[in-house]
Amino acid sequence: MNSIKIRETENRGAKRILSLKQEVIILLLQRLFQKSNRSMALMLVVFTWLSDVDISYKTIERKYSDSLVRLAIYNLHILILKKKQITNIAICGDGTGYSVHISEHYGTISQKRKEKSKENTGAQKFVYSFAIMDLNSRLYVAYGFSLKSEKEAFLEAIDMLKELGFQVTSCRLDKYFSCEVYAEMIENNFGKVILYLIPKTNIAHLGLGIWKDNVLRFVDDVFEFLKEYFKRNQSESGFSEDKKRTGWKLLQKIPVRIDTALCLNNLWHNLYWFGAKV
Repeated sequence: MNSIKIRETENRGAKRILSLKQEVIILLLQRLFQKSNRSMALMLVVFTWLSDVDISYKTIERKYSDSLVRLAIYNLHILILKKKQITNIAICGDGTGYSVHISEHYGTISQKRKEKSKENTGAQKFVYSFAIMDLNSRLYVAYGFSLKSEKEAFLEAIDMLKELGFQVTSCRLDKYFSCEVYAEMIENNFGKVILYLIPKTNIAHLGLGIWKDNVLRFVDDVFEFLKEYFKRNQSESGFSEDKKRTGWKLLQKIPVRIDTALCLNNLWHNLYWFGAKV
């Protein structure tokens, strides 16, 4: 979530049918059940037999871009990190992709062309998500998303991590980010950090500063370096858990709502690991 810069939405002054707590819980349950907005609204019809929750799928859809709901989700993320008393962190990070299913109805066009059948055809696109994990607690401390590239999602996650003010002691990233420019960027944002970045095969020179230190440590003791580097696998296993729990599809179309859906995925990850002993 572009956490500090949450955008206001057109329904800011609208009357709230449910409490903010109810709205957040509904979105969390929707991600866990892996339901579309319409399917979740139909499920809420059943819930009305036990409660007063009675809303349409459009109401659920709009909550994904509601600034107060997004702020509540972000605050839950911060509260979990504070409860775990996370300060100095050894981090790993990785990116993954989620599919966004978009259905376009061609009924009108079919009618104009006098076609016999009117079918829905689906177009598939993907979004990029990047999560930074604290190795000790296995909680996500920062995250970002992009419709364009993993690099853009990574940069958004780094901005969020910097805003939160954590002291980063060590960092593990995949080979995509194993170059001098990213090493220097991490140092500029977090000071002296022990890096575990495997140099690419086409490396031309050692460079200077933190990148040179990283390469020399790799050469001096490859086994010890790789032992630390492969702790990055925790990120991959984290994504595997997330997708088993909340699915591979986001079922949202507007970027701000896609962002909220990914934040809910990350919040579920942290809620599951909050009470775990690692």
